[in-house]
Amino acid sequence: MQLWTVVVVITVALVIAGTLNPMVTWLERRGLKRGPGLLLIFLLLLIILAGLLLLTIPPLASQLMRIIDDAPRMRTRAINWLNQYAITTPLANSIKSMPVNEMMKTAGDHLLGYSQDVMSAIGYGITTMFLAFYLLADSKRATGAVYALVPRAYHLRLARILMELEHIVGGYMRGQLITSAAITVFTFGLLSAFKVDNALALAIFAGLTDVIPFVGGIIASAPAVLGAAGQSGTVAVVVLIAMFVYQEFETRILVPRIYGRVLRLSPAVVLVALLIGGTLLGILGALLALPIAAGLQMIVRELRVELPGEGTPDVQVRARDEKAEAVYEALTAGAPAEQAAVIASELAHAIKDTEAHGASVTQELPTVVATITAREEAREEAREGAREIAREDARDEAREEASSSDPPKDG
Repeated sequence: MQLWTVVVVITVALVIAGTLNPMVTWLERRGLKRGPGLLLIFLLLLIILAGLLLLTIPPLASQLMRIIDDAPRMRTRAINWLNQYAITTPLANSIKSMPVNEMMKTAGDHLLGYSQDVMSAIGYGITTMFLAFYLLADSKRATGAVYALVPRAYHLRLARILMELEHIVGGYMRGQLITSAAITVFTFGLLSAFKVDNALALAIFAGLTDVIPFVGGIIASAPAVLGAAGQSGTVAVVVLIAMFVYQEFETRILVPRIYGRVLRLSPAVVLVALLIGGTLLGILGALLALPIAAGLQMIVRELRVELPGEGTPDVQVRARDEKAEAVYEALTAGAPAEQAAVIASELAHAIKDTEAHGASVTQELPTVVATITAREEAREEAREGAREIAREDARDEAREEASSSDPPKDG
């Protein structure tokens, strides 16, 4: 079980690193060094997280206490409202027979029992963030270590896989942000229209919990409906219907448009992945299931694995890959793993850009190679200049030490 926890921590750290790396690279291209840029991003994330928690937890805790205190009154109001209609009278009798006090006590005991698990989750979360920070801070060395473990003939495929994984993870996280922001705005507008207390806190809670597959919509809607029940039963029913309609809109229209091109998963694969992830790791497994499934599908595609049910492989694609790999091996002959990783990444991005513009990779490959060679020569000149400066500094220090160690001459 402990080994499984380590695997999960590493996986989540890689997901976080893949999500934040484009932002760090963007800042680096604009003159901010990687270390300060990484600190800036993590500081902003910490401020945002603290702000969300401050806006959400105190009002929701206060509202929960009010709901507990008002539970008997709300129960009586619900029973009276349901007794007005013959069709809902059996439901009113069922609510009347419910042991509310015992249910509240049991719920409180369960919450106290989960406190240790919450503290453990916070500890693992902090460890994961630190690991992601170190992976991003020394990304070249980490990438070079991965490339050092893989034979040189497979480096270009590895570069394509890493590039596509970053695209999948980044697209998935952007999709989660878009859907969370959408339900936050919708819930806030809906609750504000009915003047429900703590509308902002309830909306933020809905946005945070909406990322959970399957049950996220229920968890997001329940506090909003309970908050609306404080206004009246009619308002609670309207809010419940509105949240249900929005969940249908999100599931059937919004999510397929956002995730469709990024994940490229069929509905059956999505369902199976969520079931496996949820069974193995609960909520965290369900959250990681889709990007992992999309990543595995992409790896099979990029490695050109011939599955039994597929047709004959594309001969032109095979020929293109073999030529690109031969060019890469020629470019990186004698180069260390870190330098080879940079060249492989540039070549993979150049090939992808060429394909995106509809040009022939085989025809454009000489131009791509010339560009990469020029960049590598410029980098080598910069490295040689830095080495020469270091050698000159070392000689100056040696001369100073020699002059300070010479005995003084007699006058």
